[in-house]
Amino acid sequence: MFVYVPARHRRTFRWATPLLVIACVAVFCWLALATPDARYAVLADWGTVPARLLDLRHPLSAWPWLRLFTALFMHADWLHLVGNILFLVIFGFSAERALGGSRFLLLFLLGGAFANLIGALTLSGAHAPIVGCSGAVSAVVGAYLALFPRAHLGLVLPLGLYFEFVRVPAWLMIGMWVLLQFLFTLAGPGFGTVVWWAHVAGFGFGIVFAFIARGAVARRLRA
Repeated sequence: MFVYVPARHRRTFRWATPLLVIACVAVFCWLALATPDARYAVLADWGTVPARLLDLRHPLSAWPWLRLFTALFMHADWLHLVGNILFLVIFGFSAERALGGSRFLLLFLLGGAFANLIGALTLSGAHAPIVGCSGAVSAVVGAYLALFPRAHLGLVLPLGLYFEFVRVPAWLMIGMWVLLQFLFTLAGPGFGTVVWWAHVAGFGFGIVFAFIARGAVARRLRA
């Protein structure tokens, strides 16, 4: 699956998406090279731990909300990382093209932190850290849908021995994804240790962010 990007006359350099990809991969490689005990300590200290988010007795209590941001760049395993990076690249370049690098970076950080906060509130009392940029990527997907509501996604369908390429409206594919997130919130842990509400919260944040920034986006696309 890939994103259909409408043609435009002026090319712009997109730096925020590659920077975020490099940061996530670099942190993952750093943690992968650490000992298991050291890796878990970093995840526990700098991930979003719901039970300790408002605990002023924790050693990092001077920066309790900072963990909402630092958790975005840590991932549990390589499948977790690859899945998030894939969707970030698919939707990120188009969203950054419209928003601009600085505004896109703000969307990623604020959307991810908001998603982690909502996820922590839904799991209050849990001691397992919330890590990964799934909420931030969901914010990017929400912003993409708001910015390009008439875009299409390319989908390759296996039909027996052949593959058929079809173009599907983005709102349909993304809408199905959002519906699945809501259904998974009802199933809870039955579908794995994923903070599904963080995905929903991030997606909603991205839509609101895009609508707030629509004036600046219109000026960028006219430039």
